[in-house]
Amino acid sequence: MTEGAPQALAVAALRRRVDPALFAGTGRGGLAGLIGHERAKEAIELALALPMAGGHLFLMGNRGTGRRRTLERALERVAADRPPGTDLCYVSDFRDPRCPRALQLRPGLGRRLAADMERLVEDLADALKAAFQNEEHRTRRQVIEEELKERQEEAVEAVEKEARSKDIALLRAPTGFLFAPIREGKVIEPDAFQELPEEERKAITQTIEELQKRLQAALAAAPSWMQETRAQLRALNDETAALAVGHLIARLREAYRDEPTITAYLDAVEADVRGHIGVFLGYAEAQEQQPHSASIEELPPPFRRYRVNLLIDREGAAHAPVCYEDQPVFERLLGRIEQRAEMGTLTTDFLMIRPGALHCANGGFLYLDAQKLLQRPLAYEGLKRALLARELRIESPLAAMGVLATQTLEPEPVPLDVNVALLGDRQLYYLLSQADPEFPDLFKIVADFDDEIETADAGLEAFGRQVEALAATHGFRPLEPAAIAACLEDALRRAGDIERLSADIDSIVDLLREADHIAGKEGAATIGAAHVQAAIEARERRLARLRDRTLERIDEGTVSIATDGEEVGVINGLAVLQLGGFAFGRPSRITAVVRMGAGRVVDIEREAKLGGPLHAKGMLILQGYLAATFAPDFPLALSASLVFEQSYGGVDGDSASSTELYALLSALAQAHIHQGLAVTGSVNQKGDVQAIGGVNEKIEGFFDVCAARGLTGRQGVLIPATNTRHLMLAPRVLEAVAAGRFAVYPVRRIEEGIALLTGVEVGSRGADGRFPEGSLYGRIESRLRAFAEAQRRFGKAGDRDAKPERSEDEA
Repeated sequence: MTEGAPQALAVAALRRRVDPALFAGTGRGGLAGLIGHERAKEAIELALALPMAGGHLFLMGNRGTGRRRTLERALERVAADRPPGTDLCYVSDFRDPRCPRALQLRPGLGRRLAADMERLVEDLADALKAAFQNEEHRTRRQVIEEELKERQEEAVEAVEKEARSKDIALLRAPTGFLFAPIREGKVIEPDAFQELPEEERKAITQTIEELQKRLQAALAAAPSWMQETRAQLRALNDETAALAVGHLIARLREAYRDEPTITAYLDAVEADVRGHIGVFLGYAEAQEQQPHSASIEELPPPFRRYRVNLLIDREGAAHAPVCYEDQPVFERLLGRIEQRAEMGTLTTDFLMIRPGALHCANGGFLYLDAQKLLQRPLAYEGLKRALLARELRIESPLAAMGVLATQTLEPEPVPLDVNVALLGDRQLYYLLSQADPEFPDLFKIVADFDDEIETADAGLEAFGRQVEALAATHGFRPLEPAAIAACLEDALRRAGDIERLSADIDSIVDLLREADHIAGKEGAATIGAAHVQAAIEARERRLARLRDRTLERIDEGTVSIATDGEEVGVINGLAVLQLGGFAFGRPSRITAVVRMGAGRVVDIEREAKLGGPLHAKGMLILQGYLAATFAPDFPLALSASLVFEQSYGGVDGDSASSTELYALLSALAQAHIHQGLAVTGSVNQKGDVQAIGGVNEKIEGFFDVCAARGLTGRQGVLIPATNTRHLMLAPRVLEAVAAGRFAVYPVRRIEEGIALLTGVEVGSRGADGRFPEGSLYGRIESRLRAFAEAQRRFGKAGDRDAKPERSEDEA
């Protein structure tokens, strides 16, 4: 081993083992709640303790971390100590039917009132019919009508008596009254009348004209008599209706005497009923002719107006409502007004008003998925408007946009008192905070759920009990202690840190479900560690098609990756491909060439527009390290180019910057790099190797390539030393390391890595400020000085060639 090169890690350092003894004898009781997330739990408790004015709650974090489960438990606990809220009914406003009135009542009163009004409508028709067919009512009506007839008859009889005294008869015809002359008690025929002397005829005609005037004068008061009669009949009808209706409604008033809102409504009902007596009587007569021809649901509009539309029924509720809306479209959040087709037109009334999720949650709690909310047109704006106004107004989406021209209902808005919680990821929260100035004012409290849970042995035990509780909750077989340990090791692997567990509870449940299935196929009574490991391997196998195709291309030589031998300026880099929920490592061949130049390192990926900004940053850092390390007192006259061979997609990130630097150092020193080693890690300008992501996948990716070709014992991977705590390697890698056929090397400095890769002493600057001759860095320094000297010589020669001749005038 070259002096200064790092030592390979022991097998124990490559994967944290969870001791199954931590879970011995825990039983299936498990934990009552989710462990960890203390910061988020404190935020939830604060948000639920404050009134609506204190701000609403946003739960941010990735799916599967237990956000919804934690929130639901907190909501259920807090809601249990709060009253159940009120019933909500809509009734007709008899003065303006377009604006139905809202009644907020004590729990249970809404259903009771609706049932009472249904019975009242049925009873009113029968009671009014009985009252108006009553003998007393008929007699009184007949008396009033007879009085009118008598007055008319008296007026006509006076004129008739006068006419008889003048031998004129008053005749009653269908078209009115006629006067005719009589002789000896008989009306003179027209022919006989014409035979009378002219003077006599004129006298009779004049007398008839006078009598007609007298009759007209006598009947001139008839319209006023009829008006008086109608007024008397209306008064009689009102009196009769009051007696018939009054005791029915009085009975309801008595039942609701402690509810002023209902008694005021009953007063309005009584007044409106007395104004529609004819409708009730007509309905009663129709029912006599066709019994049971109409149900309550089929009542004509004049009867429907007395019904009660019960939107929210809290009867039997013991605590405040807790609601979740899975489809938060505008109408399902804020309510809607339905319509029905009648004779080719759309009609509606207050009985077709339907509640939304905010109505159901009023007085309690509502939680929604923020992404689903934003995907529904107008839903987010409608929710904000209701929360800011603190009232619920039911209208159509088009009316909310101000583009509805047709006439429709305008139900009375109701006060809103609800705590709303949105569940979304961090990116969505930050986007809303930046793009919507009203969002931070509404959702003032944030519960940030961690993706990982820090844990020591005590935390592992608690998490293991939670895993056991999940198995019991979902009806899986009991877990053996070793199976719990295997689940926790998988959680450590997914977190990418041996001191942290992945908080993705859903992934654990999925793993347990598959392990339970495997145990069932084997006829096992419990889930063991082998079942969990089989489930992990089966999951990887299902998702690894592209990884396997990539390995096949490398193994057959289509993709050039060397795993043995030595080359100058060639090194194996490592990258991670993330496809959905599966990530795998893929080695890449990186090459470097150098020559004298202007001090620029060319990133071919960048020049080809395949490199991203982070990769370009890594290249600039690499260039800074070269200048600071090897050319502090002379110009860096270097021209170098670096490329990922056979790379046809985009490249970004700085995790290969140390790898590229190693290739460049090898090319400068003309030192061979052992191709059985692969490298990952970023570098800073001081030469420190820095941590990167996906270290386990990268190591396993190169290991699989080497294993396919045959492990030689000289193969391995160089990783940043700071990534050692992230190692949770697969069992196949551990077995090879234990057998001495593969190695993982932790590297802190570039000098350590290049010494291991080349087998050449790096060297350090002596008292003269130079690297030792023959050392790796001494060779690099010498070559860079040679480049600088050559550039200086070329520069002088160029200046002489370019110097212009002086003219005679200048001379």
